[in-house]
Amino acid sequence: MRKCLALLLLLGIVPAWASPKFDGSPFLGEVLESINAGTYTYLRLKTKDGEVWAATMLAEYAKGTKVQLHDPMLMTNFQSKALGRTFDEIIFVSAVSTEKGGLVGSPAQMSAAHKGAAAPIATAPVAKVTKAAGANGRTVAEVYAQKAQLKGKNVVVRGQVVKFSPNIMDRNWVHLQDGSGSAKDGTNDLLVTTKGMAKVGDVLTVTGPLKTDVTYGPGYTYAVTLDGASLKK
Repeated sequence: MRKCLALLLLLGIVPAWASPKFDGSPFLGEVLESINAGTYTYLRLKTKDGEVWAATMLAEYAKGTKVQLHDPMLMTNFQSKALGRTFDEIIFVSAVSTEKGGLVGSPAQMSAAHKGAAAPIATAPVAKVTKAAGANGRTVAEVYAQKAQLKGKNVVVRGQVVKFSPNIMDRNWVHLQDGSGSAKDGTNDLLVTTKGMAKVGDVLTVTGPLKTDVTYGPGYTYAVTLDGASLKK
C-alpha cells in the first residue's frame, strides 16, 4: 500500500491462462523481466498459472531468479504513476524472498501498511504517551475496548509513530502506539490512514472517524482504523 512494501501487479492480457489463486498464501514465480521505476522494482513473473507483474521495493533481480511472494492482496484498476500505466489488477505483498534465501523488499512500506490487528507490528515497546485532551480523546487501548460505541464518530488519539508507509492505495499509512493495550492481541497498535506526512518516532495527535472490521483485501482485516485522519505534531 499498501499503495509496503511489495506490490504485485497481475496482468489480465493472457486469456489462455488462469489467474493465480490469492487466498493470502505465498506463491512462486520466476523473473522474466525487471524494471526499476521510482522507488520500486517492477517484475514480470512466470507462475504456474500464468504471467503476473510484481512491484517491490527497489532491488536487483536477475532474469531467471526464482522468487516467493508473501501475503498477496489483490486490488483492481491500479494506476502506476512511475510507469505511466494502469493495471487491471494489482497485488500487494508484504515481502519477496529469493531461491538463495532471505527476504528481499520486505520493508516498512508494505509490511507495515498491510498487517492487521491479528498480526501486530513487532517493535520495541513504546513509552507511555499522554492521552489526547478533550471529550473525544482516547488511548489506543480505549479505541479497541470502546469500538462499538465509537464506530463512525471522530476520535482523537495521541501516540508515537512506529511505522510509516507513504503512497500506498493513494494514501499514507501510519501505525500509532501510546504504551497502552496488549501486543499479544494487537490492541497496542492503531492503524491510521491519512494524506499527511510523518516519520517513525514522531509523537502525533491524530483525529479521524473510527471504522471497524475494515478489509483492504484477502487476509488484511483490521478491527479498528482511523480512516482519512488529520495529523498534528
